[in-house]
Amino acid sequence: MKLMVVLSRVPWPLEKGDKLRAYHFIREWSKDHDVALFCLTDSKVDPKAEAKLKEICTEVHIQRLSRLNILIRLAKGMFNPLPYQVSYFYSKGAQKAFDRFLDRNVPDHIFCQLVRTAEYVRKYTIIPKSLDYMDAFSVGMWRMAKGASWPLSMLMKLESKRLENYEGIVQDEFTHRYIISNQDKEQLIHLRDLTVVANGIDPALLEAQSASQKSKKYDVLFTGNMAYRPNVESAKFLVNEIMPIVWSKYPDAILCLAGATPTPQVRSLASEKVIVTGWVDDIAEVYRNAKVFVAPMIVNTGLQNKLLEAMALNVPSVTTSLANNALMAKSNDEVLIGDTPSELAMHISNLLENEALRTDLARRGNSYVIANFSWSKFAQNISQSF
Repeated sequence: MKLMVVLSRVPWPLEKGDKLRAYHFIREWSKDHDVALFCLTDSKVDPKAEAKLKEICTEVHIQRLSRLNILIRLAKGMFNPLPYQVSYFYSKGAQKAFDRFLDRNVPDHIFCQLVRTAEYVRKYTIIPKSLDYMDAFSVGMWRMAKGASWPLSMLMKLESKRLENYEGIVQDEFTHRYIISNQDKEQLIHLRDLTVVANGIDPALLEAQSASQKSKKYDVLFTGNMAYRPNVESAKFLVNEIMPIVWSKYPDAILCLAGATPTPQVRSLASEKVIVTGWVDDIAEVYRNAKVFVAPMIVNTGLQNKLLEAMALNVPSVTTSLANNALMAKSNDEVLIGDTPSELAMHISNLLENEALRTDLARRGNSYVIANFSWSKFAQNISQSF
């Protein structure tokens, strides 16, 4: 089968959740199908990206979006009902490039990731199409608006309403629709017939899990793209509210914030006790160097890849109810759950104090994610509908 995949980002390197999900699905689909990839970018592309993607795709087209034109479209977006993120990523020039790409690679099926790519394929009514909503973006935007100051909060609430409306409008134009977790599915009450397809674990991480490290450089670890607002807010919550309680008992405990593109807010958190790494080439090495992983997510939607990675690499993990609603691990068995600074700090301190507890929690958490999160299985579940 000829499959066309449409993305709003170049899925390499894998420093963001949507890139990781897209890359691993494409890699699995390419084993049985010819995959033509059309992806957008608003920034400089890694020089290795195209070659890396051509290893798993029959053809790759990377469409650069002009920053000036993006600003013009966003300004015009004040006067049309499209979500701002759809206006951001959709251009007439890119549409023409996509049309030419489709003419060269006439597909049997089109797979779009995120509603921001839907505009490019809406006019192709004869070709079967699938849409991966991925997360409950309209709900996530509303949550972030609550913590933002005016006028940003007003714009976020407007975007949330536009997203909710657009999510509903485009649903009937796709033969199959996917979402990353049951939690996200339940929040999108305006959508019908969503199929839950979670994320998997990178096989390379599974190969790395056996390389244990007796001596740990970091007592506590948090990872993620450090320009993504939910991660920024979680990092601030961790450093400013949770770790002071931990430090009152373990004053020498070292916290590591690892991930690409840390914002000035995140970089300002660095101190003798807080290491901010920026991009790391081998994230598995960072996980192996940590005693405890914590994901104190307070505004997120979707399934947290960071938790899957940590647990796959035998790092005992602590998180919030909000994040675990998507992960669905057993509380106090496979993961420890807390929703207040004191609860999260207590779990971290108990793990730092008790090596046997760390070992048992890591073992059970590892068994859970290995048994339940497979890229190969999930990609196959989607491809059965092609």
